[in-house]
Amino acid sequence: MTAPHARYRRAVAIPAGMAMATALAFLPNTTATAADEAPAAVSADATPLSYVVNVKPGHGTSAYVKKAVGKAGGTVVTSYDQIGVIVVHSSNPDFAKTIRKVRGVQSAGATRTAPLPTAVTADLGTPKALSAAEVARAEAPAGQDPLEPQQWDLPAIKADKAHEKSLGSSKVTVAVIDTGVDDTHPDIAPNFDRGASVNCVSGKPDTSDGAWRPGASESPHGTHVAGEIAAAKNGVGMTGVAPGVKVSGIKVSNPDGFFYTEAVVCGFVWAAEHGVDVTNNSYYTDPWYFNCKNDPDQKALLDAVTRASRYAEKKGAVNVAAAGNENYDLAADEITDPSSPNDTTPGERVVDPSECLDIPTQLPGVVTVASTGAKGIKSSFSNYGLGVADIAAPGGDSTAYQKPEPPATSGLILGTLPGGKWGYMAGTSMASPHVAGVAALIKSTHPYASPTLVKALLYAQADATPCTDPYDIDADGKVDAVCEGSKNRNGFYGWGIADALDAVTK
Repeated sequence: MTAPHARYRRAVAIPAGMAMATALAFLPNTTATAADEAPAAVSADATPLSYVVNVKPGHGTSAYVKKAVGKAGGTVVTSYDQIGVIVVHSSNPDFAKTIRKVRGVQSAGATRTAPLPTAVTADLGTPKALSAAEVARAEAPAGQDPLEPQQWDLPAIKADKAHEKSLGSSKVTVAVIDTGVDDTHPDIAPNFDRGASVNCVSGKPDTSDGAWRPGASESPHGTHVAGEIAAAKNGVGMTGVAPGVKVSGIKVSNPDGFFYTEAVVCGFVWAAEHGVDVTNNSYYTDPWYFNCKNDPDQKALLDAVTRASRYAEKKGAVNVAAAGNENYDLAADEITDPSSPNDTTPGERVVDPSECLDIPTQLPGVVTVASTGAKGIKSSFSNYGLGVADIAAPGGDSTAYQKPEPPATSGLILGTLPGGKWGYMAGTSMASPHVAGVAALIKSTHPYASPTLVKALLYAQADATPCTDPYDIDADGKVDAVCEGSKNRNGFYGWGIADALDAVTK
């Protein structure tokens, strides 16, 4: 029941030719050796890589280390002194080893294993787009947007009932840290927050107009996610979970679909400093599906993203992330990871998921979201784990496994697509924005609530859902996953399924 490993987070390939959701990828991994006073010598054909160098926050240590970076053959791209993360490019194969020896450096490592720029060109799964004729034929009861009858996911979390009470506050912004958002889409434009949008792909903010949009050949993933959260209730297309809140686009994936550490760090810091209330993270940080603390490169990536996500929460943001699409038990003693590093040549390795973390999903303070299908049970692909999965929400599943009630026809999740289109995708990538939307409704109801309180309300208001036992999603007579825990908290559904109605009434 393990879904093929897709490039974005949480992208999933579903049986019977169903559409893919998205799971993203990240950066290079290299080691280093020596250089003290003189700048390191680098051969003309050396491979340039990107690195994060982590130091004590503040300007003093950072300034000292920046000088050492140059001596070690590196170039500082940008520095986030508030969290002590320096982004560096270097062609010195010994850069990481060298800089780790410098006084004040706490960890350092390559963010990728492929050279800059990454040379991956694999195609991605595409969503199932609705044709113009299908959109034109759409009919809905009074008070609903035309495509809302196809959105079985809204009543699944009582969002339809919530909208009778509140659509959410325009003072609340949810940042979609993803592949970019097409803010010209008619369902997104009314609620788009340009001031909180940016392109962070290089690791350094690019605020030029429209830089946050995906290119024509890039994934529609982020645009789909944005619509799920905040598609306007405007008589056009579909309706988001929180159609009255603002949504911003923070683009962190490169043209090949990789989410590298320096971009993710930039994204969290940008969100922290631009008034964002909730971040949605439907990806994992490439190139390692799991980042192991005993590997110096992977530890540095883990350190950097941890600092950035904590900083965002400290500044008021609730960070929500997708659990992943491999049907992994993230609370298991060990997991076989066949997909890392995904930007060069993966090799199979066995990891302890308590020591080797999927980031940002497994980071402290992050809300980890598992996926459910149209029948309200764990999606065939969704990762899970007692004490790891915090909450569940609709992310879709194969219609053959979980068929929705009419008039909905697809077991996947409807969302916005670039170019003013709509289409279906599935994955924990789609579950996470449902929870981000509910968190935004809670923040709208309780505008002065801290991230800790918003999360507490999110979990307390969730509808407790008992384990599905036995779990045989494809009905072949074999158990496909084992759920542990009680009705009130278990490995499949965490504290339960998100409840949008409680979010606006309690």
